Amino acid sequence: MVGTEPSARKVDRGEVDAACPVARGADGVWRINGYAPGVALLRAGHTVQDGLGIETVAMLPKRIRKPVVFQDGVEHRDHRRETARYFAPRWVDEHYRDLMVRVADAQIDTLRRAGSCVLSDLSFSMAIEVAAAVVGVRGGTGIQRRLERFFPERVGRPGLTSWHGLYWLGRLGSNWLRVYWCDVRPAVRLRRKEPRDDLISHLLAEGWTEPEMLGECLTYAAAGMITTREFVNVAAWHLFTDESLRQRYREAAEPERIALLHEILRLEPVVGSLRRRTTAAIEVPGPDGPVVIPPGERVDVVLGAVNVDPAVMGERPMTLCPGRAVAPGTAEAGLSFGAGPHRCPGAHIAILETDIFLSRLFAMDGVSMKATPRVTFDEVLTGYVLREMVIALPDSNGA
Repeated sequence: MVGTEPSARKVDRGEVDAACPVARGADGVWRINGYAPGVALLRAGHTVQDGLGIETVAMLPKRIRKPVVFQDGVEHRDHRRETARYFAPRWVDEHYRDLMVRVADAQIDTLRRAGSCVLSDLSFSMAIEVAAAVVGVRGGTGIQRRLERFFPERVGRPGLTSWHGLYWLGRLGSNWLRVYWCDVRPAVRLRRKEPRDDLISHLLAEGWTEPEMLGECLTYAAAGMITTREFVNVAAWHLFTDESLRQRYREAAEPERIALLHEILRLEPVVGSLRRRTTAAIEVPGPDGPVVIPPGERVDVVLGAVNVDPAVMGERPMTLCPGRAVAPGTAEAGLSFGAGPHRCPGAHIAILETDIFLSRLFAMDGVSMKATPRVTFDEVLTGYVLREMVIALPDSNGA
């Protein structure tokens, strides 16, 4: 840990190596644990994505455009520039805030009627409806069931060398087909006739094929639905178990609530590490001067360590301290949303929808957590998975 400071984290990812900001491990992978070298690596521009199931994407025919998260260089930069307006704070406020409010109110009504619910079910419904609107597909329980199958809690590694790998390869293929036939294809047909201001309409105008759009839509599903779902869960966990924090959140105006959520995200990054492969030599700052990472090397930016770097996060970085004084130029949430060309475009959407939902949840008198979540980890996204957190209203018979 950082010194002997106790951790306020709910999710334990292991020890934080503050004494070694950047080093090459025995397995040949460079691990970056410091904020400054992490930012330098992510902004360098001489890297390509590694991890995130890139092995599966590599199996696609070369004629098929890769989803934006797997693009790099000019192609990636142009795509991000052309779609930036869908994620700009003003656009989100004007086009999605009312939707977020309606969906959040619907989830709160579900809890009110049932008396008790599993929070991950409510947060997934919330995240799906918002992300579906951005992408341009229809929301509802159908796509929720299909995406639950596509992104199961237990993720296998597809391949051709074992029965286990073949099973997951077949499962992956069948799930792709379900989402394509039931969600993406109908949306594409509709947008050909009636274009709108959404991702699918933009991709159609750019000449993307339907298989290419399927990959892009599933990428946004993972980024916009899966990660937001988990952050809602972990933020609620903190608020349920810290009375003073909960009271502060309930009484605060939106800007202060959002700052509080950024601090939770700094401490509990949903994605555990950002993986890259260098394409040229990259120089990053080290404790004893610049460190050069050669081309062709694998690098993990370990967010659980980077985000608690005392050099930029100030005193007691392992504690939850909304409004903490960070070094100039340091993001409130650390590198939880990344940095550089692949910084998460939906950062504002994720935080806003989380706040809209949680502010309504904690405005309910007597809402409480009846069962803490079961914690597992997703190897592909390097993120935590929180399930079975039961929340309830007074006088309910929920567990």
